[in-house]
Amino acid sequence: MGFVFLALGLVLIVEGLAWVLAPSALERLLEMLRGVPDQVRRQIGALAIVSGLFLLWIAQALGAF
Repeated sequence: MGFVFLALGLVLIVEGLAWVLAPSALERLLEMLRGVPDQVRRQIGALAIVSGLFLLWIAQALGAF
């Protein structure tokens, strides 16, 4: 269960850094995403999930947990 809190904490830190360091760039990115069709956004989300799972698999293979 501790790994869940660790992962969530790291996600919040990375997300927060984006808003602190480049809020205007992030706003422009969100505006651009509004023009992207739903199907493409779903594919991007699926790619993010697969990439995250792959990174977790690598971390486990390297002995991180």
